[in-house]
Amino acid sequence: MLKISDKMNAEAVLSKLSKLWDQLNCRRLDEMLRAIRIRFDSCQNKISDEPDEAPGNAAKNEVKAQVPWYYASGFLLFWVLLFFAVVQPFFYRLPTAMTMEDVKKNVFIAERAYKNLYTLSNIGTKLTGSKENEVEAVNFILNELAKIEEVLLEDYFDMEVDVSQASGSFPYSTMLSMYQGVQNIAVKLAPKNGTSETYLLVNSHFDSKPFTPSAGDAGFMVVTMLEVLRVIATTNQPFEHPIVFLFNGAEEGMMQASHGFVTQHKWAPYCKAVVNLDAGGSGGREVLLQSGPNHPWLVNYYNKYIKHPFATTMAEEIFQSGIIPSDTDFRQFNLYGSIPGLDMVQCINGFVYHTKYDLIDVIPRESLQNTGDNVLSLVRGLANATELRDTQAHKTGHAVFFDFLGLCFIHYSETTGIILNCSVAVATLILVFVSIWRIADVSHVSIAHVVLWGLLVLTIQVISFVLGLALPIVVAYVFDKLGLSLTYYSSPLLVIGLYVCPSLIGLSSPITIYYIFQRNDKISTSYHLQLALHAQAIILALLVFGLTLFGLRSTYIFLIPLIFYVISLAFNLLTTLHDRGYAWTGLLKAGQIIPFLYSSYIFYMFVVVLVPISGRAGSSANRDTHIAFLAAAGTVLSFGFLVPLINTFRRPSFVVYSLLAITVVAMYLASCTHIGFPFRPKTNGQRVAYLEVRNKFYEYDGTLSKDESGYLFSFQDRREVETFSGPNLTGLVSIKSNCETHMMCGMPLYDYRYAQNRLQSKWLPRSEPIEPPASSKLELLNKTVLNETTVRFEFNLTGPSHMSLFIQPYEDVKINNWSFLRSYLDNPPAAPLSYHIYFTYGIDSSPLNFVLEISTESGDFDFPLFQLGVSAHYIGNYGDAESEKLASSFPSYAILAEWPALYQRYIF
Repeated sequence: MLKISDKMNAEAVLSKLSKLWDQLNCRRLDEMLRAIRIRFDSCQNKISDEPDEAPGNAAKNEVKAQVPWYYASGFLLFWVLLFFAVVQPFFYRLPTAMTMEDVKKNVFIAERAYKNLYTLSNIGTKLTGSKENEVEAVNFILNELAKIEEVLLEDYFDMEVDVSQASGSFPYSTMLSMYQGVQNIAVKLAPKNGTSETYLLVNSHFDSKPFTPSAGDAGFMVVTMLEVLRVIATTNQPFEHPIVFLFNGAEEGMMQASHGFVTQHKWAPYCKAVVNLDAGGSGGREVLLQSGPNHPWLVNYYNKYIKHPFATTMAEEIFQSGIIPSDTDFRQFNLYGSIPGLDMVQCINGFVYHTKYDLIDVIPRESLQNTGDNVLSLVRGLANATELRDTQAHKTGHAVFFDFLGLCFIHYSETTGIILNCSVAVATLILVFVSIWRIADVSHVSIAHVVLWGLLVLTIQVISFVLGLALPIVVAYVFDKLGLSLTYYSSPLLVIGLYVCPSLIGLSSPITIYYIFQRNDKISTSYHLQLALHAQAIILALLVFGLTLFGLRSTYIFLIPLIFYVISLAFNLLTTLHDRGYAWTGLLKAGQIIPFLYSSYIFYMFVVVLVPISGRAGSSANRDTHIAFLAAAGTVLSFGFLVPLINTFRRPSFVVYSLLAITVVAMYLASCTHIGFPFRPKTNGQRVAYLEVRNKFYEYDGTLSKDESGYLFSFQDRREVETFSGPNLTGLVSIKSNCETHMMCGMPLYDYRYAQNRLQSKWLPRSEPIEPPASSKLELLNKTVLNETTVRFEFNLTGPSHMSLFIQPYEDVKINNWSFLRSYLDNPPAAPLSYHIYFTYGIDSSPLNFVLEISTESGDFDFPLFQLGVSAHYIGNYGDAESEKLASSFPSYAILAEWPALYQRYIF
């Protein structure tokens, strides 16, 4: 058989074969020639390839270079272990608590603060208007202040204590919040012979919601303030600006006492910045919830003086969006006093927030030390701030800020953020283009060829990105439709199986399927993989551009993984790693460690904070979708540049199947076992809010037309009555039809939350009348005709400390004037809601006198003009025997908030 050498000259070979053809002209030789040509072409290609080891022509070598398949799951497991080994420990890390042996160090002493918290929380429920709040809690604080005055360094400081009462009103949500005789304890600590007339305000509240000892909200912050005051007052460390410590006695009822202070107190005009301290949980670290606004210098001081940082702009923007059903005194100081500041809030373990389990037992001393160290250092720093002399001169826009695992704090101005966002996005696009050019050059194809494949990969990566976000939301939606909301509420690890794994499946499946079926020998698999990562970078760059234009400061969360990808890509392009098979993946993996740690850290924080909130956010919305979206967003940002790398392993589909198996197991556990049941006694209880109601309807002639008794349920979570295993709720009906025919549904809706949730509320009638523990009385004092179209009504109202008035004029009748706040009259709540005046009194329980001026064009005042409803709430009182029997029938995991209420509807 004719043979040729790999090194033989091409022309010589062809010439010899041609002569043989002419001589033999046989069919057999013709076949041999064709085979030889094929062999020759193969040899030539091999010779030309030998000097160049470009991966673009080494597909077989890449297959051999792929890591065995059983390492693929280990690759993802490494990042999961990194989260549990680094992120979680740092998230819950707390400093060592100081004891009384450390007093001489002039530091915050957690042991002393803890003893004060024990005394304060043992007072019990401190509802505004109760003896516990107006007398016992006030006396406790005053006694502690007296002890501080005894050890005050009088040669250096002056200390003045002022106890005041405030009355006023302001619009809030759908209501007019009105208060009378609420108490404030203000303490001014000033340097001896100081001349500064600008003060620093430090605030928290000592009142509580019903049925809670409020050790966390906000007894924790009250004792922190007392200890900070004690340390500053007894340490010879000078400061320039006087410090006002405000202990306010009415925050839980729409921040009434802080409104009274900032609008009426003698020291309020001099307060130029505020450090507000509150709680949405109990124990753990306090987060910087809000800053400024428009005063970035405050964030500079936070950075300089906070010892244990915990903050993110994203928390500020989420809170201010209204997603979280809470508010703080910070709103009042900023809105009514134009006082900028920092709002710092306890946020861990929100399951006990506003419940009877908000006890000192769940608060570690180390948590007090963490907050105390921060507040003491920050207050000292701000008390010497030169910016306090003229805060308006430093009103220069917002700030972007965040901490990294509590180890460091990063902040910059909003303007700097815009420049940084755009610069990194542009750099991303430039480096991606350079990489595409290199791929085309090394692979010996045109740039257009690479771009076309890149567009295909980009489309697939967009699909992956969308699926990574959408699949967990689909799971949350389906579970909600099946009546299985909140399955993760007591078993947070289910979040991984129900939401994180589906997100990873969405991220990995499209690109993995693509690599299985793609056939392009001109561009190597490693280059295809780089194109997928470039596509992820382009998506993030476009998001950064868009969100920056939208004005979202939280855009930085997309910037962090993008910055580190750009850095690793730049290094790979500056070396030969970019073109040496999968060698470039080493820098990429190392570069994504910090973005992974931060992205998982920040989204873990939001899941920890928002999971308890989903159990008290009402039943109208599916809060599972919020948790699913947060888990998905955290997964996409943490793993976006990592998941495609499973295709560097053999059988990457094994990873997808493993994730699918975990998801299926999680779904089974969530839907078919007790693990998925949301509630547990004490630790993860179900909040059950209902009123023991007596409704009385009086007609225009004074006759009683309706007298009914029952229980009004305002459900706090999505599951409503599905999880109630004990009480007999036969006859429970919706009040929707009542809301269509009666003012405010004909029910004593307690506050704006009850009003907002009214269409989901249900009524359980009972035959035996409910007798209120005390009376409430509305008396018409005078009816005076002012002119031919206007009549004046004067009323007197007596009742418990918490009452509401509902006022609704009939058609062609107008409330022309009243003795309440005029701006609320001019801007009524949207129909069908009526005017709602929410009234609270503190230590002053004198009757409420008010006036309504009604006008009608007809001038006829002898027919019904308006309805007036009086809703009286006897919070803290126990119901009758039948009500107690119902309350005792609820399961052990139920946390009840129930009290008698009397509703009387009048027509005038």
